[in-house]
Amino acid sequence: MSDIATLVPEPADTELAASALRGLDAALDTEGPVRLHLAGQVGEVEVPRSALAALAQVLDSFAHGEGVTVLPSQAELTTQQAADALHVSRPFLIGLLDAGYIEYRTVGTHRRVKAASLIRYLREDDERRQSAADALTAETRELGFA
Repeated sequence: MSDIATLVPEPADTELAASALRGLDAALDTEGPVRLHLAGQVGEVEVPRSALAALAQVLDSFAHGEGVTVLPSQAELTTQQAADALHVSRPFLIGLLDAGYIEYRTVGTHRRVKAASLIRYLREDDERRQSAADALTAETRELGFA
């Protein structure tokens, strides 16, 4: 798969996804290779544990009625696609690019953002937010409010 794929569950898929997720969670707790039996097919398929973990994340989203977007880490996004992924406006994203928070390259007059760079920014932003929340919690305790 080389393209960006957005997957949206049908209403009937949520319960099936929740059921499948329970089975996958049990399989992820085991050691060794993971084999999946394919209904209607002869035989089984061996799946890398990391791919099974990714499938579990997709099933979790589906079980909650949420869609997911799958894209290769080396995919390049337009600034609008990157802004949509961050749930911010395109001008706000451009500010992040210009400030050097997210890496990009220029193709002609257009900016392209690598998915890996966007993911790195999201992780770093989550860490900054968690650190700020931890600091506020500690200060609240020091002041005797908690």
